[in-house]
Amino acid sequence: QVHLVESGGGLVQAGGSLRLSCAASGSISSANIIAWYRQAPGKQRELVATITTGGTTNYVDSVKGRFTISRDNAKNTVSLQMNNLKPEDTAVYYCKGNYGLRVYWGQGTQVTVSS
Repeated sequence: QVHLVESGGGLVQAGGSLRLSCAASGSISSANIIAWYRQAPGKQRELVATITTGGTTNYVDSVKGRFTISRDNAKNTVSLQMNNLKPEDTAVYYCKGNYGLRVYWGQGTQVTVSS
């Protein structure tokens, strides 16, 4: 069993930055893929960024050039640096870990961007 806990959300003005962290109770290095998702009110959950064991990253087009996903295996954390935030980035952000055939989700952290 792996527990993922997100932190770092908050209220920020448009153009500002936030850094989200996803802390794992188990080894982050054992995860095949760690992903950040987000869900805005009334919308489906959306994949934002992923990072593989080897460090390969991918982003949804709407955040490319603004968000950076990274992992620190020694600290068992995956971070999402979010710069130049826009009101449309407002959502609950979730961390998801794929450990072989098992998938674990965090409880989410709220990000609110005011215009």
